[in-house]
Amino acid sequence: MNVVKATRDFEEWLALRTQLDEKDLRLKHARMKAELFPFFRATYYRWAQMWPEICTDLTSAPHVLAVGDLHVENFGTWRDIEGRLIWGVNDFDEAWPMAYTIDLVRLAVSAHLAVEAGNLPLKREDICGTLLEGYRESIKQGGCAFVLGEQHQWLRLIAESDLRDPVRFWTKMDALPTLKTAVPVSAIDAIEHLLPAPGIKFRVVHRTAGLGSLGHARYVAIADWHGGRIAREAKALVPSSVCWAQDQKSPAEILYQTIINRAVRCPDPFVQLRGRWIVRRLAPLCSRVELASLRGPNTELRLLHAMGWETANIHLGTPSGRKAILHHLDKQKGKWLHHASEAMLEAIRADWNVWKKKGYA
Repeated sequence: MNVVKATRDFEEWLALRTQLDEKDLRLKHARMKAELFPFFRATYYRWAQMWPEICTDLTSAPHVLAVGDLHVENFGTWRDIEGRLIWGVNDFDEAWPMAYTIDLVRLAVSAHLAVEAGNLPLKREDICGTLLEGYRESIKQGGCAFVLGEQHQWLRLIAESDLRDPVRFWTKMDALPTLKTAVPVSAIDAIEHLLPAPGIKFRVVHRTAGLGSLGHARYVAIADWHGGRIAREAKALVPSSVCWAQDQKSPAEILYQTIINRAVRCPDPFVQLRGRWIVRRLAPLCSRVELASLRGPNTELRLLHAMGWETANIHLGTPSGRKAILHHLDKQKGKWLHHASEAMLEAIRADWNVWKKKGYA
C-alpha cells in the first residue's frame, strides 16, 4: 500500500468516526505537498503503518502509554492550578500503548527535519545523543515537571517570546470570522462547561490549526469577560491512528485524558476530555510553541535535552515501565536511535516524493 492509497483508506476510516471538514482536509493535502516537515506532521497514520515494518526490532521494547505523534512542535505552555507557567508536551490525540522507542524515534526524526528546514541550528550528530541523555536522566531520577519560575529561566524566555505577545495573539483571534453554520450541541456543552462562569455570551469561530488533526471539527468560543478576551476550543477526537494501522475491529478508547492524568506533570486544569471533544483554554501562553520561537543563544541543545526529559515524564506514567526501559536502554548499541531515525527518514522522504507526484490535487 503506497502513501496515496494509505491516505485514502485512512480518511475513509476517519470519516466513519467523525465529521470531517472537507475544506480543511484539502488544505492539509496541499500542505503535505509543499514541504517535507508538514508532510511528516500530517501523516502519523502512515508512520503507525510503517513503524513495525521498518523498526521491527524496536517494537518489542517495553510498552508504555506513549504520545505517538511526538515531534518538536508538539510542545507548549499552560498555567497549572496554581497559576504557574508550565512547559511540556501539549497534544495527545494519538496516545496509545506502544513501545517507548516510538516516541524517541519520531522526536529525533522531527528534529532532523527541522534542522534540514533551517529551523533548528544544530549539528545532526548531536540530536540523538542529546535526546537520549535527557530521556535517560529523567527515567533514572523519576522525572520532574518543567515549572518556568525560578528554575528553567532560559526556557521561560523562549516561551514568552514576542511571537506570543497578547496583543498579537488576540488581534489574530479577533480577525477570525464568526461561524455561520450550526455547531453541534455536544461541542457547545463541552465549551460552556469550561467557561469561568455560567451565562457568558460568546461568538463561535472556526480556527485552522495543526496538521495531524487538520480536517477534524474544531470550534473556538471567544468572549469578553471582565475587561479582557477569553477563548475556549473544542476539537473532535477519534481513537489513535494505530487502530487503523492495526485494522482493529472493536471500538477503541480515546486515551487523551488517561495519559495526562498519569504522567509526571503539573496538569492544565483547562484541558478536559468531554465525550469525544477535547476542550482547552486558548491564550497567549496557553498554546503550542512554534519552531520560530525556539531559537535563542546557546539554547537549542538544552531544548532537545528538555524534550527528551519531558518524553520520559510521559512514559513514567506507566509505573511498570521504568526498570524495563532502563534495562532495555542499557542493552542497545551506541547509535541505535540514529540508525532507526535514518531508516524512518528515508521512508518518509520516499513517501513524500510519491505524494508530490500522485497525491490529491
